Amino acid sequence: MNNNSTLEKMKELKLFGMHTYFSCSLQTREHEHTTADELLALLIEAEYDYKRTKRIKAALKKAGFRYPASIEEISFSKTRNLDKNMFVRLADCSFVEKKENIIITGPTGVGKSYLASALGHQACVMGHRVRYYNMSKLFSLLKMSKADNSYLKAMARLEKQDVLILDDFGLHQFDSSTCISLLEIIEDRHGKSSTIIASQVPVNKWHELLGDQTLADAILDRIIHTSNRIELQGDSMRKPKTQK
Repeated sequence: MNNNSTLEKMKELKLFGMHTYFSCSLQTREHEHTTADELLALLIEAEYDYKRTKRIKAALKKAGFRYPASIEEISFSKTRNLDKNMFVRLADCSFVEKKENIIITGPTGVGKSYLASALGHQACVMGHRVRYYNMSKLFSLLKMSKADNSYLKAMARLEKQDVLILDDFGLHQFDSSTCISLLEIIEDRHGKSSTIIASQVPVNKWHELLGDQTLADAILDRIIHTSNRIELQGDSMRKPKTQK
């Protein structure tokens, strides 16, 4: 058997994980100490890991997170009012399977966006489709899409996401057009997929924030009753870094 020919064929077939492993094993002569069955298993595992890593990287890039975040780096300090047991249960992404929402509230700087992004990152790793949006930027994009007749396509893309993260909810007052678009998004996803909302505004103030009573009732009824709630507390986590 010509090993160089085998390596070239692996490249041609785009079996890059297998190619890398087999090439390394030839250099270290590791393949001489494994059976045919063991070598085949190791090659398949290398290819599987390569493709999985590539898929996760693509999913993370497509999600558009503001910054990288991971479950492992979450702080469960008592001052944050973050229940570790609850968060670990959410981190297994069973909430996605159950089509549940997550609402994360708290003052500025306590890590709402980081928690939302960490959960979104975990969902990407587990093979779910995720998109992250800053609320004001999202609705600016939707308003522009109405002008070029791409609104329905934009809404369809949002509907297809297994997890939709809406960050900085309520930083700006909602007008009637924004409320209608928000209701359409929530209605399209209700009972079919999960939405994570991060907001500085307490949930009991959302009705007032949305303005229109009828629209507010419809939106909140679909969001709140199927949501896991995280209410963060404490000082801004940015302060120590700034002082340092």
